[in-house]
Amino acid sequence: MQEAKQDQPIIIEPEKRATSAVIWLHGLGADGNDFAGLVPELDLPSHHGIRFIFPNALEQAVTINGGMTMRSWFDIRSTDFMNDIDAAGIRVACNQIYALIQQQIEAGIDVDKIVLAGFSQGGLIALHAGLSFSQPLAGIMALSTYCPMNEQFHLHRQTPILMAHGKFDTVIPMAIAKQSEQALTKRGYTIEWHQYPMEHQVCVEEIDEISTWLIKTLAIEL
Repeated sequence: MQEAKQDQPIIIEPEKRATSAVIWLHGLGADGNDFAGLVPELDLPSHHGIRFIFPNALEQAVTINGGMTMRSWFDIRSTDFMNDIDAAGIRVACNQIYALIQQQIEAGIDVDKIVLAGFSQGGLIALHAGLSFSQPLAGIMALSTYCPMNEQFHLHRQTPILMAHGKFDTVIPMAIAKQSEQALTKRGYTIEWHQYPMEHQVCVEEIDEISTWLIKTLAIEL
């Protein structure tokens, strides 16, 4: 594993030459380390060829947390997640992710072999960046998250999307996640939906589903 320096991403290279990439975005107040430790748990074939990239959000004041400064992809102003939206902050974060995608393309990874993944706040950015990037990606993985402003999306309806949520999530209620999933489906996107008896977290069954989805989406031979 390549450790991050300051705000540089953590990068985990595959055993063999990288032929695909997963850019995985952390949640509010966490950092790139949050999901880096999950890679071995995916139990992928040793020849998987995936470069895992775990970027860090910039530090900024977060209104809902009393204005405390922490790593955050955008400001969260209230629990009215679908209406009280920091659209400008989301655009800034998406630009950061566009740059990471472009870096991978310039490093020789085909755009249709790049997956955007994210948890909670990071999942929102994965959806927004993935569905507004100039070219279609291999797929988008949105965990325990939601998708406001989905009416703006009209690109890349062929891009597969995995959404997963906890039935007992009190941070982002299930109803908001389902509202987002249904809105994207109505706009023509194909969503693979999973729900688990958990709170705002990741569970073992979900990790197995993520592994299966990555193998299918990136066409990794077993």
